[in-house]
Amino acid sequence: MAIQLGRTVNVERMMEHGLDQLYVRSPEEMYEAFAHLPEACENTVKIAEMCDVKIPLGDVYLPLYDVPKVFIEEAKVEDPKEVIAKYFAHVARQGLEARFAEFKELGITVNEDEYRARLELEIDVIVGMGFPGYFLIVWDFIGWAKKNDIPVGPGRGSGAGSLVAYAMLITDLDPIPYELLFERFLNPERVSMPDFDIDFCMNRRGEVIEYVTQKYGQHNVGQIITYGQLKARACIRDVGRALGLSFGDTDRIAKLVPEELNITLESALDQEPRLRELCDEDPRVKDLFDISLSLENLNRQAGMHAAGIVISEEPLWDYVPICRGANGEIVTQFAKNEVEEAGLVKFDFLGLKTLTVINDAVRLINAQRAVSGEPLFDLRRIPMDDPAVFKLISAGDTTGVFQLESSGFQELLKKLKPDCFEDIIAAVALYRPGPLGSGMVDDFIDRKHGRKRVEYPHPWLEETLKPTYGVMVYQEQVMRTAQVMAGYTLGGADLLRRAMGKKKPEEMAKQKEIFLAGAGGLDVDPRVAEEIFDLMAFFAGYGFNKSHSAAYALITYQTAYLKAHFKVEFMAALMTSDRDNTDKIVRFINEAKGMRIEVLPPDVNESHMDFSVVDGKIRFGLGAVKGVGSGVIEVILEAREKEGPFKNMFDFCSRVDSKRLNKRTLETLIRCGAFDSVGPQKNSRYIGDIAMARSQMAAAIDLAVDRGSKAQHDAEVGQSSLFGMMAPAVQETYLEVVYPEVEAASDSQVLDDEKSLLGFYVTGHPLDRFENDVGLLGASAASQIVNAGNHRESVAVAGVITEYRERPLKSGNGRMAFMQLEDKSGAVEVLVFSSVFAEYEEVFKSGLPLLVKGSVHEDGDGDARVRKLRAETFIRIDEARRERVKRVKVEFKVDDIQNGELERVKAIMSCHPGTCRTSLAVSLTKDIGEGSVELPLPQEFWVDPTDEFLMGVERLFRRQVVVLS
Repeated sequence: MAIQLGRTVNVERMMEHGLDQLYVRSPEEMYEAFAHLPEACENTVKIAEMCDVKIPLGDVYLPLYDVPKVFIEEAKVEDPKEVIAKYFAHVARQGLEARFAEFKELGITVNEDEYRARLELEIDVIVGMGFPGYFLIVWDFIGWAKKNDIPVGPGRGSGAGSLVAYAMLITDLDPIPYELLFERFLNPERVSMPDFDIDFCMNRRGEVIEYVTQKYGQHNVGQIITYGQLKARACIRDVGRALGLSFGDTDRIAKLVPEELNITLESALDQEPRLRELCDEDPRVKDLFDISLSLENLNRQAGMHAAGIVISEEPLWDYVPICRGANGEIVTQFAKNEVEEAGLVKFDFLGLKTLTVINDAVRLINAQRAVSGEPLFDLRRIPMDDPAVFKLISAGDTTGVFQLESSGFQELLKKLKPDCFEDIIAAVALYRPGPLGSGMVDDFIDRKHGRKRVEYPHPWLEETLKPTYGVMVYQEQVMRTAQVMAGYTLGGADLLRRAMGKKKPEEMAKQKEIFLAGAGGLDVDPRVAEEIFDLMAFFAGYGFNKSHSAAYALITYQTAYLKAHFKVEFMAALMTSDRDNTDKIVRFINEAKGMRIEVLPPDVNESHMDFSVVDGKIRFGLGAVKGVGSGVIEVILEAREKEGPFKNMFDFCSRVDSKRLNKRTLETLIRCGAFDSVGPQKNSRYIGDIAMARSQMAAAIDLAVDRGSKAQHDAEVGQSSLFGMMAPAVQETYLEVVYPEVEAASDSQVLDDEKSLLGFYVTGHPLDRFENDVGLLGASAASQIVNAGNHRESVAVAGVITEYRERPLKSGNGRMAFMQLEDKSGAVEVLVFSSVFAEYEEVFKSGLPLLVKGSVHEDGDGDARVRKLRAETFIRIDEARRERVKRVKVEFKVDDIQNGELERVKAIMSCHPGTCRTSLAVSLTKDIGEGSVELPLPQEFWVDPTDEFLMGVERLFRRQVVVLS
C-alpha cells in the first residue's frame, strides 16, 4: 500500500475495498491511522532514508555530433564542442550558397549580402547559446530522410523563422520575404532550448526514428511517458466500479458533474446541489465521494508521447528513470517537462498525413509522366502566384486541401477571396475563435476589398502592417512594432510579446514604462505611443505565430495546387490516405463525382493496394475493400506481377498461394465486383448480367479453390498432371471454365454487397428503379436539404437507410432512432422521435427505398452546425408507386420477341395480377413498316406494379422496358 501526504480518507473503507493508495495530512495522522500496523510507518521511513539521489537541473546532455574526421583534421581544434561549432557554421554557410544557386536556377533575385549578414547573426547566437550540436542532429536525420525519399514537412512552429534552418534544409520556407523573425525562435535575452517539431510522412516516420536509434544507440534513444490522471467524472466512474455500484447508478452520478473544463469534485459539489443531496441521502454515494475526493488527480495510467523522442550521449538510465513500453522500447518515467528539466533534449517526430497524400499524388503523376516521356513533376518548383490555385480556394472548393476543409473555413475563404500567398498565411492565422469573435476577421476582409480604408497606427508601421491591410495579425508584427516605435531589440520585443500574451498587470506596467521611454527617445508623441502600446496589447492576445502559419500555409498551397492541376491523382491520393475510413472514402468519392472523375470498382487485374489512376479515372484500391487483408493482397499482386493478368477465377486460384487465400476472401472479391472483368459476363454493364455472373462465380468457389490447391500441390512436389503434358491449345480446351447454372441474386443484393464492402454503390443505385417515381412523389435531393433551404421547411426525401442506431428513452417509454438517408446526391441525417418510431418502425426497418417526409432543423453552432431532417412519416416507395400508378406499358422491338419472350411476359403478368391497365408497345422494323403499335391488353393481364414484376420483365429484355403512368 502506497502512503502519501495529502488529504484525510477513511482508511478502513479503503482497505476494505482493496484500494491501494492513501493520502494523509501529516506523519502524526499517519501513525494514528495505522496504529494497528506500526511497522508500515517505520518501513516507509526506512525506505525514504535509503533513497539518496541528487538530480542536477539546468544542465543539457546532448549527444556529441560525430563530425567527419576530414573536417576535424582541417579545423585543427581539439575541443570537441568547438569542432562541432565550426562544423555547424560550415554546414550552414555551404547550405546558404546552395540556396543561392537554387534561386538563380529559378530566376529569383535576392540581396545576398542581406542573407549572409542574417546568417552570421544567427550563427553567432546559436553558437553563443551552445546549440550547434542540436542543429546538426536535426540536420542529420532530416537529411537522411530526404536521401531515402521520406517526405519531410517544410517546417512548423517558430523554427521556420530561422535562416540557418532554411540554409541547412531543416525548413523549406525562406523566412526573409515573409518577415519571419529568428528571435521568435531563439532569443538570446531569454535562454531556452530550441525546439524543432518535424513533420514526416505518416507511413515512414518510424524509419527515421529507427535511423536515430541505430546512430545514437538503442539505450540512448527513448520514448517519453505520458500520464493520464483521474479527473472528476473518470474518478467517480472508477471508484464506483471498485465499490460494486451498478453502471447505471455510477453513470447517473458522474453526469451530474457540470461539464466545465478542469472542474474538480469540490467545485462540482458546490455547483450541483443534487450531488450534495445524494451524499446526504445515500451512504453509498457518500462513500463514493469520500474516496473519489482522495484519489482525484492521481495518475491513472501511463502512455507514450505521440511524437516526442529523447536522445542522450550515454544510456538514458544515467539521467532519468526508465521503463519498458508494450513493445519493449525504452520509455522515460519522467514526463515531457520533467525530462527537459533533467537535461535531456526532446525531438518531435510528427506524422503528418497530408505529406503522405502529397507524396502519393506526386508518385501517381510521375508514374504517368514516365510512360508518356514528359518531364517529371517537382512540387518544389511550382509558381507561388498561380491563378487557378487562388480561384479554387476563393470558391471554397477545399475538400482535401490542408487546413481549409471545414465548412466555416470555406465560408471565410469565399468572403476573403485570397489572391496572394500572404492572404493564405493570414487566413490560417485568423481562423481561430479569438480573432473570429473579436471582429478582426471582418475588419481584415473589409479592408482587403476596399469597404474600409487601410489605415496604419503610425506611418512608420506601414511596411510592417501592409501585408495584413493595417491589422496586427501576427506575433511577429507586435515584435516589429516594438522595435520600430520604441527601439526595442527583437529579443527584448519577444519578452514584451510574451508579457502581453500573459497579461500580468505588474509586468505590463513595467513594459509600458519601457515602451513609452523608448518611444520618447525616438520623438514619438507620448499620446500616440500610449495608443500604439494599448493596440499592441489588444492584438497580442489574438496574434498568431507567423512562422508556423507561413510554413503550414505552404503545405496548404501545395495541396491546392495539386487539386487545381492534377485533380485525379490528388483525389486518388486522398482516398488512399483514408482507405480504412469508409465515411471519408465515400465523401471523397462524392467529391470526385462532383469533379466529373469516374471511380472504377476494384479489379483483380488493375487494382493495386492503394487507389490508382487509369486513363484519367480512379481505380479503387484492394486495400480499401472491407474484409481483405493486406497480406493476401500482396500475394495477389505478386502473382499478377510474375505471370501477368488473371484469365478467370480458376486461373486466379491456381496462381495465388492457396495457403494465404481463403474462400471468404474470394467470396468478398466476387461480391465487390473485383472479378467482373474476368467473369462469365465480362463485357456487360447491365445489372442483371452482373448479378448472374457474380452468383455463378460464388457458386463455383469450392471447385475453383479445390482445383487451385491441387495445381499448386502438384507444382510443389514436381508432379506433372495429366493435362500438364498436353499441348497448350489442348490444355485451354480441357480447362475451359463452365460456371454452374444458378438463380441470379437480386439487384438490391448486388448493390447491398457493394455498399457494405466498398462504402458506395458501383453497378447502380437502389433508387435507379424508382427514378421516375421520385419525381412524381415530389422528393427533394438530400444535398439540397444539407446545403440549402429554410429552417423548419417541410420536405420529402427519397432514399435508402445506410446507417442506423436506436436508443431507449430515459423514461423507459419508447425508443428513438438516428439514421442516414442516402440518395444519389448525398446523405442527410434523419431523427426519428418516439411517436413516429412506434408508428413506422416496420416500414423503416424494411431495408427498401423510402420516401421520408418531415421538417428541417439545424443543430450545433459554427462549424459544428448540421442540418437534419426530423421525420414525420415513412412510406415505402414501391407502395407509394402502387398507389399512384394507373397504367403499365411494356415497350419492345419486334426483334426482341424471336425466342418466346411474349409468352414469358404473359407468364410474368399472370404471376402479378392487379388493377393497373396494361398495354404492349411494339416498335416495327423497316420490312414491316416504320413506327410503333400499342396494343391494350384485356383485364386478365392487368397487373400489380410491384418491384418483382418490374425486375422480372427487365431481366427478360435485359433493359428497362416498362413505362409507368
